[in-house]
Amino acid sequence: MAIASRNPASGETLQKFDALSDREIEEKLARAVTGFAQHRRTTFAARSAAMRRAADLLEKEQEALARTITLEMGKPIRAAREEIVKCAGGCRFYAAQAEEQLAPQEIMTEAHRSYVRFDPIGPVLAIMPWNFPFWQVFRFAAPALMAGNVGLLKHAANVPQCALAIEDLFSRAGFGEGVFQTLLIEAEQTAAVIDDPRVKAVSLTGSERAGAEVASRAARQIKKSVLELGGSDPFIVMPSADLNNAATTGVKSRTVNAGQSCIAAKRFIIAEEIYGRYVEQFVAKMKALKVGDPLNEKTDLGPLATEKIRDDLHEQVQKTIDAGAKLLLGGRSIDGPGFFYGPTVLVDVPLDSPAAREEVFGPVATFFRVRDAKEAIALANDTSFGLGANAWTTDAREKELFASELEAGLVFINGMVASDSRLPFGGIKRSGYGRELGAEGIREFVNVKTVVIA
Repeated sequence: MAIASRNPASGETLQKFDALSDREIEEKLARAVTGFAQHRRTTFAARSAAMRRAADLLEKEQEALARTITLEMGKPIRAAREEIVKCAGGCRFYAAQAEEQLAPQEIMTEAHRSYVRFDPIGPVLAIMPWNFPFWQVFRFAAPALMAGNVGLLKHAANVPQCALAIEDLFSRAGFGEGVFQTLLIEAEQTAAVIDDPRVKAVSLTGSERAGAEVASRAARQIKKSVLELGGSDPFIVMPSADLNNAATTGVKSRTVNAGQSCIAAKRFIIAEEIYGRYVEQFVAKMKALKVGDPLNEKTDLGPLATEKIRDDLHEQVQKTIDAGAKLLLGGRSIDGPGFFYGPTVLVDVPLDSPAAREEVFGPVATFFRVRDAKEAIALANDTSFGLGANAWTTDAREKELFASELEAGLVFINGMVASDSRLPFGGIKRSGYGRELGAEGIREFVNVKTVVIA
């Protein structure tokens, strides 16, 4: 696949890039090793100062960086600005918290002194997706760099300008040479980087297939990996819920980033008693969305990131309709340039259809009817994925039931699933393993070292 920026709103190719040669990759790996030898010995105060400068740069250059996001992958400009602000917040969180999160832990034993320390491990390869081209990188990089590691970024092939902008930003913030580098490489070149003994671990956010390939490759080299993969998040609404709020949030969660989000609500599981009213409100709100130019401030829904993503999405919708689902809204590409797909609602979705079994990466909502909370949980858990889950209820018993019984790495009650620097983020089952963010995230790529002094 060519490394190129292509505007998904117009189909226009903006810029092409040559993949790094083997010699250039070798030079970057050597710089990472040298950079780590120096960076790991810097103080938390020095790292924090650089990370805060990175946050300052993000905020100062918010408009230009947001425009780069929008032009490369089609995110509406308002959402792109929000993504940059979120990255700045992540930088400031770890700048303030990393030293405490990685402080040695004293353990009482018979020895004179026993404690656990958390040491950096070296260069970590991050294989990152295009859908949140800054945030996905920063939620890896901020804790990794604060822990004393160095980062190597293999970004998605359609967002090279975002990748280069992030490398430049960390450099200007004051992180030393080799501490954070972008590798503009083809997918087939990635295997050799994973295999290289100088690379100590791998973090991947992406598809289930990519996760399986990377994890197996890393495992053969006995290397740690963290995987954040796909999701088919349930969005459960019970009779006691605030229906208007649940419908408004449901539409937002399903259509954020044009539905191209692993933690977007995808399967709407609605109690029979309120099913008709909820679907009616939901469809009305989907119809009201403004689809168009992502640089327009009033746009709610931009294009899908690539032509293939749009075509694959349409194939899933058509196969689901052929299997017996009823189409209430949308179900087609929007005429004209770019990779736009209309807001879509499917009801009476068969449980063995693509939209029920696969991750649907676009503005397509699927609806299922259940009798009660027990049936809702059974249906929600009937998936190979386990990333996020939403439940809407004011019943205290149901809240506790959903919190304990939903099989997911994140459960949000009466609110939209979202990542937060303060909280661990990740999934179970085929949604991956390991955690990003929070104290758990910064400890994924450290040597948890026991020290006993007799």
